[in-house]
Amino acid sequence: MVRENQVDAIIFDMDGTLWNGVECYVRGFNDFFKSKKIEKKLANEDLYGLMGMEEDKYLEIMLPEFPYEERKMMYKDIINLQYENIKTHGGELYPYVSEGLEELSRHYKLFIVSNCAEFTIKYFMEWAGIGKHITDSMAHAPYFKPKHENIRYLMDKYVLEKPVYVGDTAADGEQSKIANVPFVFVNYGFGEATKYDLKFNSFEELTHYFVPRF
Repeated sequence: MVRENQVDAIIFDMDGTLWNGVECYVRGFNDFFKSKKIEKKLANEDLYGLMGMEEDKYLEIMLPEFPYEERKMMYKDIINLQYENIKTHGGELYPYVSEGLEELSRHYKLFIVSNCAEFTIKYFMEWAGIGKHITDSMAHAPYFKPKHENIRYLMDKYVLEKPVYVGDTAADGEQSKIANVPFVFVNYGFGEATKYDLKFNSFEELTHYFVPRF
């Protein structure tokens, strides 16, 4: 059992943990297909089981009909369209995330580590208005490191001794284990997990657990 007095930082996954941005991502793909006259259209459901994957595996599933180098080049344009969609349309910020991050930031350093494009976290934070609560973040791009390496990088950079990682999938739990940090599972996102140190049904529940009681 991980208690609040045993934690000095909280590192969050983004998609499925802090928000649902799938519609922005899907719209970016479809805008690209339309601009290139590609006979293909995605629905939100096509991405739900893929959120949190590292880029190469993700693109292999999303764009299997194109060679590796071509799909990588295509994705650069798709990402830029997704950025614009985040800035103009936004997504679904999960209940109590804004309030919860504000409360938690009074007691802990907060971070975001996500398997996403280089500036997705930046534009998400700007849209959601939460950047002032986040000490630092790491995306999968541009260095394409697995989550456990990005978690360890932040731990070393900020001399974190007792962080936890909060995510919504079994893969998040696996990466937490490799990084040797406790895994906090939130069950309202895109995935499932059976191995975790703590589980919460809402962000509000998570916040109230970790805010110190005097």
